Amino acid sequence: MKLTLGQIADMLQGDLQGDANRDIEGVAGFESAGPADITFAVSAKYLKQWDRCQAAAVLVPRQAPEQLSGNLVRVDNPQLAFNRLIRVFHPRKPAWSGVHPMAFVAPDALIGADTAIGPFTVIGAGTTIGERCMLHAHVVIGDRVTIGDDVEIFPNVSILDDTRIGNRVVIQAGTVVGSDGFGYVREGDVYHKIPHVGHVQIDDDVEIGACNTIDRATFGKTWIQKGVRTDNLVHIAHNVTVGENTLLVAQVGISGSTTIGRNVILAGQAGVSGHLTIGDRSIVGPQAGIAQSVEPGAIVSGSPEMPHSQWLRVQRILPKLPELAKRLSQLEKRLSADPPAADMLGPSSD
Repeated sequence: MKLTLGQIADMLQGDLQGDANRDIEGVAGFESAGPADITFAVSAKYLKQWDRCQAAAVLVPRQAPEQLSGNLVRVDNPQLAFNRLIRVFHPRKPAWSGVHPMAFVAPDALIGADTAIGPFTVIGAGTTIGERCMLHAHVVIGDRVTIGDDVEIFPNVSILDDTRIGNRVVIQAGTVVGSDGFGYVREGDVYHKIPHVGHVQIDDDVEIGACNTIDRATFGKTWIQKGVRTDNLVHIAHNVTVGENTLLVAQVGISGSTTIGRNVILAGQAGVSGHLTIGDRSIVGPQAGIAQSVEPGAIVSGSPEMPHSQWLRVQRILPKLPELAKRLSQLEKRLSADPPAADMLGPSSD
């Protein structure tokens, strides 16, 4: 692909400084970009390397210094604009078109236009898949599943019965959506499985990482709302709601019937107990164990969780505990060896 710098500036709604007719053939990082590439610079550290940059053009913030040399496109967010160009120069294209002859599609399944179904993929009865989707090899789609437009599902993903997936969703390899929740009733020493007859709903513009497990609801739905991003190895239990634009980092585990608010960040290996509420725009630190609900906007860490500023103080004290324990023991010995203050005053006059 080849675009002129003028075309790129128009596409990004940027302000062009330099040669509008300069051909751009690719995208690359600042240090590795060549004379046919466009790159981006977002901070002052790039100014120190400016003269060594070989790129044909650079995306810079609108407020970047006027004296910068070369071909520039000034935009509001250079990294975001650069991400858009990556997709332009490196579009995802399947290695096949239509339904691969080694795939199985149920006779009553509906497949939208320009959708690619890879080899050894299975599409169940009553399922509907939208337009321009990409289902890679060895994907299993259960019965009565609904998938929107422009969805990409990577190899070895299982989307089980009655799941509902919106538009522009990406699901990375090895993920399971719609498996039974972990629920049992105890009778003496025996556990009886609770049937899970609900479903999973994933809204538009969600990206699910590799090897996630998202359980179906007991009743109703497990709900992943618009714009959620999950890292690899995340577990979301039955009847959980994850609010819009929330980030779940690697190895996060969320127990059943918990509600995660909007714009929340759960850092790596954080664990959340069941039936809690994690408020909007709160942040849960890495390896935190959440045993009670978290207020909106709070930043908590530790296990059990505590205000992050308190957790930082605790962490500073922990390495000093052996020395503090030693000094405390010495003080106890001194106090037990010294006579009581009353004895030092002599006999009472009473």
